[in-house]
Amino acid sequence: MIYGIGTDLLKVERIHAAFAARGERFARRILGDDELKIFHARYARNHERGLLFLSTRFAAKEAFSKAIGLGLHSPMSWRVAQFVNAPSGKPMVKLSEPLLSWCDERGLIFHVAMTDESDVVCAFVVAETMEDSK
Repeated sequence: MIYGIGTDLLKVERIHAAFAARGERFARRILGDDELKIFHARYARNHERGLLFLSTRFAAKEAFSKAIGLGLHSPMSWRVAQFVNAPSGKPMVKLSEPLLSWCDERGLIFHVAMTDESDVVCAFVVAETMEDSK
């Protein structure tokens, strides 16, 4: 059964401006440790690719917070929900405490889609209860 759906559409220039103003501090506020490693590697190779990564993760976290119905209120926070890729390339969410326990108590699983262009990114998250996903 669908628990919630969230989507976010974001102009990349917003993230460019925030990163220009706050730099690394902004990235550390938004990204979890695993995401931060990927961001640094991409940013080192190509600044634009790094900022697109940061933008898609920002949008994914906004979409995720809507899908679970909490917004950015405890136990949801920027760094406890990370969006990484499975070996197949499929995007997936990796949760940390206390959000991990909160989602487990509700039996939630997630489906994630993210896309980017040079000027916009979009993320879509569906939260569903495990018993109906079989």
